[in-house]
Amino acid sequence: MTDRPFALFELADLQGRQRRTDDPYYEFLRVPALNCGLYVLPAGSTDRQTPHAEDEVYVVVEGLGVFTVEGADRTVQRGSVLYVKAGVDHRFHSITEDLTVLVFFSSAETG
Repeated sequence: MTDRPFALFELADLQGRQRRTDDPYYEFLRVPALNCGLYVLPAGSTDRQTPHAEDEVYVVVEGLGVFTVEGADRTVQRGSVLYVKAGVDHRFHSITEDLTVLVFFSSAETG
């Protein structure tokens, strides 16, 4: 969390920090109205996320895979931007190139 009115993040730094964790999701910002993270899924991996209580936006920074939302598949790659409404079932799969995804939640989860 930050109380500062401004924060600057460099993607390379975020990627390095995420690599040092055992978790594919690295949260780098949490403020009352916004939660941001970096989600990294290696080729061939399984995305185990479940529906969230918040609206969210994904921005694919690099990689190639398929995104399923409510049973419909869409190919995603660098530059893809996805919006998912709160509570909707979704996940990445058929990942053929390591996926690096910026994630923006509409509000921070508690806990």
